[in-house]
Amino acid sequence: MPTPPRSPRPRPAPRRPSRPPRRAPVPPARRKPRWAVRAVTTLSVVVLASAGIGHAVLSGLDADIDRVDPFRDMKNRPEAGHGMNILLVGTDGRDGIGQEERKKYRLGGAPCNCTDTIMIVHISEDRERASVVSLPRDSYAETPPHRDHVSGEEHEGHPVKLNAAYAEGGPQLTVRTVEKMTRVKIDHYLEVDFTSFMKTVDVVGGVEVCTDAPLKDRHTGLDLPAGRHTLEGGQALQYVRARHVDGAADLGRMKRQQHFMAALVDRVTSSGILLNPMKFRDVTRAVLGSVRADKGFGTGELLDLGRAMRDFSPSSSEFTTVPVERRGHAVKGAGSTLKWDAEKAELIFEALRRDRPLSAHRSRDEALLVPVDPRQIRVQVENGTLTTGLGRRVDAALASTGFATTRAPVNAAEQDVRRTVVAYDPRWDRSAKSLAAALPGSELRAVKGQGATLKVIAGADFEKVRKVRAADPGRGEFGVVRGDEVRCS
Repeated sequence: MPTPPRSPRPRPAPRRPSRPPRRAPVPPARRKPRWAVRAVTTLSVVVLASAGIGHAVLSGLDADIDRVDPFRDMKNRPEAGHGMNILLVGTDGRDGIGQEERKKYRLGGAPCNCTDTIMIVHISEDRERASVVSLPRDSYAETPPHRDHVSGEEHEGHPVKLNAAYAEGGPQLTVRTVEKMTRVKIDHYLEVDFTSFMKTVDVVGGVEVCTDAPLKDRHTGLDLPAGRHTLEGGQALQYVRARHVDGAADLGRMKRQQHFMAALVDRVTSSGILLNPMKFRDVTRAVLGSVRADKGFGTGELLDLGRAMRDFSPSSSEFTTVPVERRGHAVKGAGSTLKWDAEKAELIFEALRRDRPLSAHRSRDEALLVPVDPRQIRVQVENGTLTTGLGRRVDAALASTGFATTRAPVNAAEQDVRRTVVAYDPRWDRSAKSLAAALPGSELRAVKGQGATLKVIAGADFEKVRKVRAADPGRGEFGVVRGDEVRCS
């Protein structure tokens, strides 16, 4: 049985010069890809275009986009579905960031020539929903046969971590590998860097995030106390890069990225940016300045898509990560990988192919959001009354809601308890609050030294157990959350 997590200890836009000559696309071998969370900014472009501002304001933006051809000579592709599927990847793009900022936000280190985050963004055919599926960078993958874009050597298909496909075959092999794994046809490819990410966050005036626990990561320099925070570009970069704030590593980071995407959408759609042509232009330029995209995706497509999404809001977006069956799946030549849960993953990709909401797979029952997953909370139930079988009834109800009960209730030392008690070690107070939320009217009682197992002393007031589920993405069934569920309330 897993040990529940301990609670943390308290603690006017400038005039644009004449258009420069169109830049030639930079060959993949010369790029410095490492981290692609800038993918979140591309989603903001889609939302920003909903202002319906014409080509006059955005004229020339196509010249800012480097072009790639990820679909060249591709055969035997998946059947096209309804809606639009965009593959978002990214590079480290640190060339546009000064040495002082690199040092401040710890952006040093050698590039790995591989993508660090990969997402499929599905825009529904009616343009009323965006579904974002994160593909873990360490996912076990098998490449199709291909030519190495650095050495020129021909390779047979072989096992790799998903992020290594870019290093071997650039955008084309990345698209082919993702299509092979998901059987979802990719319509457009967008590759972004974190230079544009920082600029975009700054130009929208910062993005608000909330955390119920302190977040500290010595690798990125992130140091956020619990509470609300409006993050500017550099600090936002630290937030979405952090992988060492808890034991969840890259999976935890993807959840924070999803939180940030929801918050960014909320900021853009509620701040008046869409109604300010000059602000809209500045934001769009900041995003597109470091983007590489396929030849078919440009300003016109963004505007056409945006006009159909005037009513887009955080509740119109939904986020998930491909379910993982096994961590540490050892593969010769690839190392330790994440193996997908094939059955659950197929449900997600089938929803994309059929243009259906991911949230359709969630339980329809309304549940209260709590900070800690009930499955991580150990519970011992005691009957504090003379009512026969009350302990067993409470234990069964908690277990059916997801709590890790002992399934062996006992009688309490006192059997005249009127109000149900949740006794807990102060080190696990977040778990205690989550448990108490499932027991309406219960009393929280701190007991130093009690340990990781929480205790429920059922009193005469017990009526029912309320359904609860973890507030963090990835904790609910199939790990699907809407944008309005992860933004600050």
